[in-house]
Amino acid sequence: MRFLIAVPAFLLSCTLALASGAPTPEGPGGESGQPRGLATQPVEKLPTRTLGVAEDFILPSGNIGCIYIPEGGTAVYQPADGGPELSCDRVEPKYLRATLGRSGKASVKSNVGDQGCCGSANTLDYGETWSAGPFTCYSERTGLTCERNDGHSFLLSRARVRAD
Repeated sequence: MRFLIAVPAFLLSCTLALASGAPTPEGPGGESGQPRGLATQPVEKLPTRTLGVAEDFILPSGNIGCIYIPEGGTAVYQPADGGPELSCDRVEPKYLRATLGRSGKASVKSNVGDQGCCGSANTLDYGETWSAGPFTCYSERTGLTCERNDGHSFLLSRARVRAD
């Protein structure tokens, strides 16, 4: 009978000790209550990454629109290679997207699943130039030419598409 009273009383005292934040009994592991051989290591802080702000613009026709993602990406999108990245969509005569990344040739995709062009408040008028990061774009009545500072570029117009 004593056993039936002692076990619940012991369990109750252990539960109350844990709930109150009381230290656990010291065991053979040492003074800290941790088993021997287990030392805590300080947590290494990761460097804080500064996220950029995307820029966008459209041509006066509303047929071509671009978005620039700075190096490191934004809170919403991070380029696979870390950026920077410039993507321009052309709506007519067939929807497609031209992209220049950090390095390599420009690419053109005609099977774009997220067709969302062209709704910016920023218009790059004909004859104007836009520039950010390593990219520069030239707006003309005949289309848009964008290039990276190493010479790789693309051209988008209703009549032509070129990427190199």
